[in-house]
Amino acid sequence: QVQLEESGGGVVQAGGSLTLSCLASGRTVTWYAVGWWRQAPGKAREFVAGVSGNGGFAGHDGITKYADAVKGRFTISRDHVRNTVTLEMKRTLPEDTATYYCAAEQSIDALRARPVSWGKGTLVTVTS
Repeated sequence: QVQLEESGGGVVQAGGSLTLSCLASGRTVTWYAVGWWRQAPGKAREFVAGVSGNGGFAGHDGITKYADAVKGRFTISRDHVRNTVTLEMKRTLPEDTATYYCAAEQSIDALRARPVSWGKGTLVTVTS
């Protein structure tokens, strides 16, 4: 079981930058893929970005995946020492406005499909 807590949401002007952080805790947290989903008002929740864990095996760590809508603008990174996953958002657009949720699953493919562990979310508002 992984517990997740987001921080860093807020208001940013279009074209600006914002960084979200997710603190992950749990006995085997380094095994898990951790990432971000978002949900805009009136829309379905969607995958944003994820980074793999080591799954207990060397060489499986640090693989990143991004949604097409954020490729080249958002960067996800992971710090195993601090148990944090960071989403650096650059060149933000009004359509990036959403509640961003940290999520975790046993593999990055499962994280993209249907994660079972969720944080409570943090709101990001991009003004035009």
